[in-house]
Amino acid sequence: MAKRSLSSLGAEELRGKRVLVRVDFNVPLNEEGSITDDTRIRAALPTITHLIDKGSRVILAAHFGRPKGQVNESMRLTPVAQRLGELLGKTVAKTDSCIGVDAEEKVNALSNGDVVLLENVRFFSEEEKNDADFAQKLASIAEVYVNDAFGAAHRAHASTEGVTKFLSPSVAGYLMEKELQYLQGAIDEPKRPLAAIVGGSKVSSKIGVLESLIDKCDKVLIGGGMIFTFYKARGLSVGKSLVEDDKLDLAKALEEKAKEKGVQLLLPTDVVLADNFSADANSQIASIDSIPDGWMGLDIGPESITSFQRSLSDCATVIWNGPMGVFEFAKFAQGTNSIANTLAELSSKGCCTIIGGGDSVAAVEKAGLASQMSHISTGGGASLELLEGKTLPGVAALDN
Repeated sequence: MAKRSLSSLGAEELRGKRVLVRVDFNVPLNEEGSITDDTRIRAALPTITHLIDKGSRVILAAHFGRPKGQVNESMRLTPVAQRLGELLGKTVAKTDSCIGVDAEEKVNALSNGDVVLLENVRFFSEEEKNDADFAQKLASIAEVYVNDAFGAAHRAHASTEGVTKFLSPSVAGYLMEKELQYLQGAIDEPKRPLAAIVGGSKVSSKIGVLESLIDKCDKVLIGGGMIFTFYKARGLSVGKSLVEDDKLDLAKALEEKAKEKGVQLLLPTDVVLADNFSADANSQIASIDSIPDGWMGLDIGPESITSFQRSLSDCATVIWNGPMGVFEFAKFAQGTNSIANTLAELSSKGCCTIIGGGDSVAAVEKAGLASQMSHISTGGGASLELLEGKTLPGVAALDN
């Protein structure tokens, strides 16, 4: 069901109105409390600046970290308000609490085009419980609701789902709209051939997404630590590589399902091995049927990179979720970096390339190729759940 978006609201529906915007400002901080990556803050700017330009009184709600329902001084949103102010070129007020007298007073003091950031909503345990009274208090300071926090849309929390029962209209912000357009569009109405590249260390965390993608894709390419569970299921020796022994039958079933559906399921044919899990480990390249005892696979090999590149070359849509190896170690980053470069090249030829959240986003940004992809998703778990075909509560709650 298509959801109503911010662009559907006319000037008269926004001017002078108090608009509650759920944003995803869960950014990384260093030990000094400074923001090390402001991508998520910048991603919300199109929605925030649109509301400022339309003369709305903008009230931002966000979570930060996992304070477990109590005030944690290290998880206050103070550095976020400061950084947002710098990006907007104007002062962003911040409340001491997301509900209560201070929040009400600061919201009432807003003029048209002003912005206030409510303190961390997760300082209240009622947020994650989706408590109706708490949601009503949060909603009581506003008249319109905009959800632009795709990264939290897979959670039915008070600030993502509960408030929609008390605020109308409730619409998707520009970032949310873009996420749904690309991720949902790639699954529901893709330009074909459609390929998915799935990486990461464990099959267990990607079961749902693999099953769903085998149903929808023409090709599924698998990399990362999970490949060794597939190899062991085939009866191959994997040395001391990471294996989930309780998922061997599942790996066999996934290969069987792909075969039945005529989907090309591609696993690496060679791997880069290490004698221990460290950046300076000794390494060697081996075929998957000759992995020696005492060695572990930490990346896909050069032959596999070439075969993956060949398979992707004719694709019109590619979704990538999860790295090909331990890209944090330079020695074992070649597979991940090669896939990133291949997708950047495909993008330039008109292929729709979608980086579906999590570590693959970090890998693409580390390679300096983020701007060359069609879409970089801001959601980790939310991206996975959408690709699995699950309903996201934060999206379902918005106006149709």
